[in-house]
Amino acid sequence: MAITSALLAANTSDATASPAKSLEVAEASIADLQGAMLRGTLTSLQLVNAYLARIKAIDKSGPKINSIIELNPDAKAIATDLDRERKAKGPRGPLHGIPVLVKDNIATADRMQTTAGSLALLGAIAAEDAFIVKKLRDAGAIILGKTNLSEWANIRSTRATSGWSARGGLTKSPYALDRNTSGSSSGSASSIAASLAAIAVGTETDGSITSPASLASLVGIKPTLGLVSRAGIIPIAPSQDTAGPMTRTVAEAAVLLTALAGTDVQDPATREADQHRQDYSRFLDLNGLRGKRIGVVRSQFSGQSDLVAKVVEAELAVLKAQGAVLVELAEIPNTAKYADSELTVLLFELKASLPTYLATYAPASPIKSLADVIAYNEKNSAKELQHFGQELFINAQAKGDLDSAEYKDALANNQKFSREQGIDKVMSENQLDALVAPTGELAWLTDFIHGDSSGNSFTTPAAVAGYPHITVPAGFAKGLPCGMSFVGKAWSEPTLIAMAYAYEQASRRRRPPSYVRTVNRL
Repeated sequence: MAITSALLAANTSDATASPAKSLEVAEASIADLQGAMLRGTLTSLQLVNAYLARIKAIDKSGPKINSIIELNPDAKAIATDLDRERKAKGPRGPLHGIPVLVKDNIATADRMQTTAGSLALLGAIAAEDAFIVKKLRDAGAIILGKTNLSEWANIRSTRATSGWSARGGLTKSPYALDRNTSGSSSGSASSIAASLAAIAVGTETDGSITSPASLASLVGIKPTLGLVSRAGIIPIAPSQDTAGPMTRTVAEAAVLLTALAGTDVQDPATREADQHRQDYSRFLDLNGLRGKRIGVVRSQFSGQSDLVAKVVEAELAVLKAQGAVLVELAEIPNTAKYADSELTVLLFELKASLPTYLATYAPASPIKSLADVIAYNEKNSAKELQHFGQELFINAQAKGDLDSAEYKDALANNQKFSREQGIDKVMSENQLDALVAPTGELAWLTDFIHGDSSGNSFTTPAAVAGYPHITVPAGFAKGLPCGMSFVGKAWSEPTLIAMAYAYEQASRRRRPPSYVRTVNRL
């Protein structure tokens, strides 16, 4: 979407003046904003002020979507410094002066806190930035604030309500305020859908980027495990955790992924990242679907509601019209064989990895382990356990260490059946470039009594395998967004981005939210 004429005409003579009445940033892209700054019609400080005004009007009042848990008190000063640098030296790159929001499980060594939405970590200012935050700062991005999330990234309870944290409260969907955002990157999704910043970073263990992105008419990328460092991110399970972009367009996701990707000596999983990282903007190809063989995973269509299946089914014609060859697949093989062992691995790794994060990034916190978190929650149950319990935490605490046979067998089982006997198998046998399916169900009514009713989703195969997954807006049903997923083999981000971009540009299904109170019952 082209930048609005009001933004292009912004008066830059008084850099300290609030541009709330003269700037309209809704749906403005990184390219739009960067172009205006390059032309001298917009400053980073004006842009920060415009987003802050929008946050006040939409997030904290009006519809009150409650997506941002904390704002950076230094954002204006950082923007001013970056404006001076731009004037003296020119921009560092496409993110210079661009405000970005990061999820509140990503450490920032500034005046903001990093809590995973838990009251247990309040006051625990990070000792250092997460590696990806350093990369964002080096690229010239402005960390505008932290987004709310499903507390502890949704690993606390089997009947949690996504989008809720004891610290941040409930994040609402800007497409229907009574509908759930999914999780756990709830605030990142709702904030970018509402144009409260240019772009956001989410994290995913299984579905936490791709699911909320699909329900917010966004592009979400869960990268190959090891392309993006997890150092400084509050963990669930290192065998599946990753951070990734949540944006309104594929082009913006490509720019953000380029900034995030790279080898980090603190994260051994990223040792090959520099060999694979690219300038992903190079793969924004209008012909990216031409000649590509795409497997249509039919089990995911039958597992969805008729409303979602009908929307995504229609979009298959767009893929064909752009030159893709569609191959019908009954299913991805062997997914049932890791349906139970996935959770086993997550619980073992949560118990083992959380103390390491706390010792490194929150050394002053009295919370040192998962056992400490459990005890804190029990002591403060009126606030922490008011809507749901912590049975998954308790189950994790009862697990042994990572040398146990139960853990090793479960991890080996997951990797075998999700990779060589799963995605790799079906893609090799059918000579496929990607797999396609609906990302998940429509947004459900938020329900603190029964918890989530999210239904079927296409997130688990790529999550367990550690393979890349991109969701792109595919349209709407009953006023609620639907997403279409592109999944590939390890390190296939360039191919997936090219296909996702070609589809997005041919379909253009995203539309901004209208903040309605409710939609018709489905």
